[in-house]
Amino acid sequence: MSRLDLHEMKEETERALLVEVDTGDYDADASLAELYELTRSAGAEPFGAITQKRPSPDKATCVGSGMMQEIADFCKKHEVNLLIFDCELSPTQIRNIEEISKVRVVDRTMLILDIFAKRARSKEGKLQVELAQLKYMLPRLAGKGTALSRLGGGIGTRGPGESKLETDRRHIRRRINTLNEQLAEVEKHRGLMNRRRKKDGIITVALVGYTNAGKSTLMNCLTKAGVLAENMLFATLDPTARALKLPCGTTVMLIDTVGLIRRLPHHLVQAFRSTLEQAAEADILLNVCDASSPEAQVHLKVTAELLAELGCEGRPIIPVFNKCDLLTGASVIPFMGNSVRISAANGTGVDKLLAAIEANLPVKTKRVKLLLPFQQSGLAAQIRRDGTVENEEYTETGLILTAQVPSTMDNLIKNYEIE
Repeated sequence: MSRLDLHEMKEETERALLVEVDTGDYDADASLAELYELTRSAGAEPFGAITQKRPSPDKATCVGSGMMQEIADFCKKHEVNLLIFDCELSPTQIRNIEEISKVRVVDRTMLILDIFAKRARSKEGKLQVELAQLKYMLPRLAGKGTALSRLGGGIGTRGPGESKLETDRRHIRRRINTLNEQLAEVEKHRGLMNRRRKKDGIITVALVGYTNAGKSTLMNCLTKAGVLAENMLFATLDPTARALKLPCGTTVMLIDTVGLIRRLPHHLVQAFRSTLEQAAEADILLNVCDASSPEAQVHLKVTAELLAELGCEGRPIIPVFNKCDLLTGASVIPFMGNSVRISAANGTGVDKLLAAIEANLPVKTKRVKLLLPFQQSGLAAQIRRDGTVENEEYTETGLILTAQVPSTMDNLIKNYEIE
């Protein structure tokens, strides 16, 4: 049995106190509500929350000394065994807070990494999580001392990062280099697959959007993919690809990507960039959001900003307002260009979504049979490069080709088509 399995067996539900420092840089109430959901997704029980308004976090303990003592007293009185801060803490802050409160401390990044460690199933997902954990823990090794060898379970200790805490920095750096090399091989393999898809004329449609917007439910609704779909943040982490046949007869590849989140830690953006770049390679993007959430507009904006960062400008992006079945009569969804309103749970509006995908299909391909004179060897080579050749036959009069070719070649081949 692996150490990871042993930890999960020992793990019990932890009682967590959430701590929010409101500096005015973002919507603290919305972020705290999100932290509640993240805590539940990680398997802990949010027992309460404390918010302090400050111009900036305290360098020693993040919150002020008076608030820190209140937190320590609260933890002792109510037997709270975990503090979760809605920000990224420095190693010094973590050490000081733990010494005063006598309670284990987890910050926002550590919490999300822990959820990712639970959810990752594919080889690439596990590699990405381990890499992000090691990069996050490396500068936090100083001052840990004997704490590095602790075997206690719970949030922040799951996944490959736990076993690496017992090694020195040099070993961790070597492991990081190894993981980077393995991920580079995975990315190279995916690049070959993407190029093959494009050469074969396969059109890709990517589901992107905020976590828990219903992307996996929509994937199951459209393709019967059988992807895990639960009402929790980051229920699924690994990307899934399935064939989807549109009403017009065209078959596209539908890809479900990892969900996004407000203030996604930089470590995770970098670690999962290769997975998110599947969206950048897609021909059409479906920006899925939860229409029943008061934060729907913010969620769409978060996704749009990350897509722009990945270089997705110029691609058709269709805003998809999901979970419309949960709306009350007084709810109002703003009209946004080519947006579509659906309910993936009961299939409402899916026909309009498929029509929107059809309307945004890129260059079409068609199946042709050509008789090319031998002096047109250059055109034959172009067809092999840009299209998909199904059959070749050399005859006395020339080369007979049966191929799938893009419509952009219509003018080049129109004089050589045969029945």
